Amino acid sequence: MSLMRVEHLQKAFGSLVVTRDVSLDLKPGERHVIIGPNGAGKTSFIHQLGGQLLPDAGKIFIGDEDVTGLQPEQLAQRGLARTFQKNTLFQGLTAFENARLGAQARFGSTYGMIRAVLARSDLNERAMQALTRLSLAHLADMQVSSLSYGDQRQLEMAVALAGEPRILLLDEPTSGLSPAETSQLIQLIKGLPAELGIIMIEHDMEVVFSIADRITVLYYGEVLASGAPGDVAANARVREVYLGASSNA
Repeated sequence: MSLMRVEHLQKAFGSLVVTRDVSLDLKPGERHVIIGPNGAGKTSFIHQLGGQLLPDAGKIFIGDEDVTGLQPEQLAQRGLARTFQKNTLFQGLTAFENARLGAQARFGSTYGMIRAVLARSDLNERAMQALTRLSLAHLADMQVSSLSYGDQRQLEMAVALAGEPRILLLDEPTSGLSPAETSQLIQLIKGLPAELGIIMIEHDMEVVFSIADRITVLYYGEVLASGAPGDVAANARVREVYLGASSNA
């Protein structure tokens, strides 16, 4: 059974088609990486899966439930979490407070009940567990604005994981990281729960082929190829599209 299934997704901004008849599925525990050249529609596609962008046509399912058009907070309640290409952390809060907000998004009550939220020991435990998993527990009381860029990127993942998601969407998680930080993040991703399904956009081919169970290549909003890493790497059309390409933002 699929964790997430996408059927014939379509999205356009006027005459610019950013998603054209895209279908894919995500199995439990699968690491499914989306690649493609600049302007391929990768982030627009992830925005539709995450509820930030409404598709024009097609369907998105989590399990057997049609979740097309649901808001991000509704998707969080169904076990979907995501990170963004640009930092979305609350800079004036601590790492722990950011992680607790991630837990609250799925397991908390209304945002207005601040005292009740702060007293929720289960939210606090989930937050600390997520920080520990990402090797950030020692930074729990540090204000986010004082953390290094690499630590902030890892904290974004901890915030997402604090909600104990079934599905995790990662938008270029290694963007802007040093080689050492990238290597560390690869190991952290590999160490995530085996049952967690991940859809990830990534431009670094070394990262892609070290993580992916399956790769889907987008080209002008369409699926150019999808399959096992070896099959995609051997695809002549994929090699042609990437010839000379240096980035895939």
